[in-house]
Amino acid sequence: MRALPRAWCCVALIVLLVAKHGAASAQGDAKRGAYLAKAAGCIGCHTEAKESATPYAGGRALKTPFGTFYGPNITPHPIAGVGRWSEADFVRAMRLGLRPDGAHYFPAFPYPSFTRINDADLRDLWSYLRALPPSARPSQAHDLRFPFGWRFLVVGWKWFFFSPGAFAADPKRTPLLERGAYLVEALGHCAECHTPRNFLGGLKRDRWLAGTAKGPDGDRVPNLTPARLKKWGDGELKSFLQTGMTPDGDVVAETMGEVIRNTTGELTPPDLAAMIAYLRALPPIADEPK
Repeated sequence: MRALPRAWCCVALIVLLVAKHGAASAQGDAKRGAYLAKAAGCIGCHTEAKESATPYAGGRALKTPFGTFYGPNITPHPIAGVGRWSEADFVRAMRLGLRPDGAHYFPAFPYPSFTRINDADLRDLWSYLRALPPSARPSQAHDLRFPFGWRFLVVGWKWFFFSPGAFAADPKRTPLLERGAYLVEALGHCAECHTPRNFLGGLKRDRWLAGTAKGPDGDRVPNLTPARLKKWGDGELKSFLQTGMTPDGDVVAETMGEVIRNTTGELTPPDLAAMIAYLRALPPIADEPK
């Protein structure tokens, strides 16, 4: 057999290296995924609220007007968690709010925001979840009032309140504002708590991020628009998002304190600056009446 010319050997080597790089990219970057999971606050909803709880093994309760939801186990356990899922199953859940069996997730799972996460970030998030230690803790069933436990009703809810699709760039925004918008609107899903809802649980988009008197667990959630944040300088706001301490020395309440500890306090300085810039650029909206 004739030997291949040197040039063809070089071409073959390049093709193999490119293919290997492509395969590695397709698997995702678990280390980067760990950072994205912090930016998305995943541990807060998927970890039971007790000191000895296994991270991401589920059990966190979320009280709403419709009943109590419990975050599921998202470790790679093949029975209790997502170990039998494919990456396509994960993307479908995040993009469309659908389980692997085709049933609809309740929107307590914030897929109306997560649908906007880009493909590369979803791949890295999935890689990180696959690298977690598996936990056999079974997911807890939701405790919902009649008839809100009927999943087929979510079809109608989605028709009115859900627009699937990845984050779309706005050419009118600077790169800093684009990054901030992506962090707040998609990964951080801040609107899910900081925007008031109507009686069906849909976001009141005319009061985007303006806070609400009836947030998760019935607590008041603060206004994030400049109508409220104008009282704080950028340095004060940055310090608050890193430490949970307000300019007058108060310490933030438990729920937001957890968000700061697990999410905003873990962001890189550029991402934190982008988030602050985005909040500063929002239209100012007055607080809801008490």
